[in-house]
Amino acid sequence: MARRRGLVSTLAQLQREADRTRSAQLRAQAAAVRRAEASHKAYQRSQAADEKERKRLYAESRQADVEVQNEDLEEQVSELEQLLADSLKTDPFVDLDQLKTPPDLPVWDPGPLYNAEAPPARPAPPPAPSGIHRLSNKAKDDHANAISAQEAWWQQAITAHAQREQDRQAALHAAWTAHLARCAEVESATAARHAEIDQLKGTVTAADPEGIRSYFGLVLESSNYPEGLIPHTRLAYVPESRQLVIEYELPVYGVVPDVAGYKYVKASDKVTSAARPAAQRKALYASVIAQLTLRSLREVFTADRWGYIDTIVFNGHVDTINPGTGHPEHPCLVTVRTSRDTFTSIDLSRVDPIACLKTLNASVSKSPADLAPVRPVLEFDMVDPRFIDHTDLLGTLDQRPNLMELTPGEFEQLITNLFEKMGLETRLTQASRDGGVDCVAYDPRPIFGGKVVIQAKRYKHTVGVSAVRDLFGTMQNEGASKGILVTTSGYGKASYEFADGKPLELLSGSNLVYLLAEHAGIEARIQPPEDWQDPTPDSGEPTDGNNPVVPRP
Repeated sequence: MARRRGLVSTLAQLQREADRTRSAQLRAQAAAVRRAEASHKAYQRSQAADEKERKRLYAESRQADVEVQNEDLEEQVSELEQLLADSLKTDPFVDLDQLKTPPDLPVWDPGPLYNAEAPPARPAPPPAPSGIHRLSNKAKDDHANAISAQEAWWQQAITAHAQREQDRQAALHAAWTAHLARCAEVESATAARHAEIDQLKGTVTAADPEGIRSYFGLVLESSNYPEGLIPHTRLAYVPESRQLVIEYELPVYGVVPDVAGYKYVKASDKVTSAARPAAQRKALYASVIAQLTLRSLREVFTADRWGYIDTIVFNGHVDTINPGTGHPEHPCLVTVRTSRDTFTSIDLSRVDPIACLKTLNASVSKSPADLAPVRPVLEFDMVDPRFIDHTDLLGTLDQRPNLMELTPGEFEQLITNLFEKMGLETRLTQASRDGGVDCVAYDPRPIFGGKVVIQAKRYKHTVGVSAVRDLFGTMQNEGASKGILVTTSGYGKASYEFADGKPLELLSGSNLVYLLAEHAGIEARIQPPEDWQDPTPDSGEPTDGNNPVVPRP
């Protein structure tokens, strides 16, 4: 798990950094060219100008710098306004095989060691005595001694050269050995990365929930955002419901420039700035949040070539400090649940992002800049797969109560106790027709409270949409303000689509386990016996539509 998350983060970071580096280099080069051209022209003209002309050219140079600053500012704002539109031009699908890049081997460069030193040249022999000196025995002896000394020097030079050559060869061999070791390390690291990519590809192909979660995390974090917008996400996948839950770290309000433009004041030789109107800045920030939400939904649905995901829950949070209290906060500023069919029917190239979220029944902060929170459609921790333990050989050693092994009466008491702990006043419970629990309770809170109908079903497979319709009908017959359906399994897209916009809450098995631990102090597990049979509803609809259920790993 840790190695795979490390791989996803590394690949996403490499891809983001490469894209950002290219964009930054292009912008820097363009700005440098503009500045250089302006400065060069001013310099050429200043050579023949008097003091007044030089001052004028200096002012033009400062003005040119300000224009470049304004161009950069306009580009930054334009990038924020086009977050959604720009993403529509790209295919977010990540081909894992394309991530297998060849090893970046170091270049072999031995430097001076590569060139052998030329051997010393043999010196010419000293001239023999001539004239009358050739008859002198002393001259002859001196000549012989000179030849001997020269020969001795020559032998020493040859020996020293041979030693230096031997040392060079040894150093060259050591450098080559070190180079081969570095190449082996790079090749080994590349092979390990390729093996992890193959492993990830295998888990995705096999519909493993962890592989699916990791892959779509890679899709989102590999998206090419403008500099300063680095996506950080947490994902959870519920195979019973074919639902992906995304917790997305939104950028803070400061991502929108607080400066509207720069101006050069010649009289004081200073650059001043004009503040961007607060209303304009808040509107752009709200648009950024809406665009990021739609962009993320589009990237996941488009990259899902296997059809693993029917429904996405997106919760956009911001990690910030409350200026009033100084305490860290993590408010949710946007939350939405949508199905593939609903979302893909939208023409994103022609929508207003904020209006589009309203069409999707999203809950959006009334004032994102002021960190006004909204309640998530589904808390991320309630769907974290860690709360459901799919035990294997260790299952018999797990001492947590298995909800699937409780008697109907025990299950009813458990559900009743849970919602009492959550603040509801239970008035009536009865056994339901399908072996679950029907409960009528009351929320005592003023204004927001009222009558609540609760139904709980112990199912192994996906709960059919007929159960959601039945709950809505019961809620209306009882005159209740809200209906809650709890199951030990999950729901399909038809159930979520029917519940959308209605006062219905659908809680899956992982939600139930989380709530029991959080509110009732009960650490439970869900493990249906091999011979478990789900009760068949009156409608004869055992699953949510015709969509097959992705098996648990």
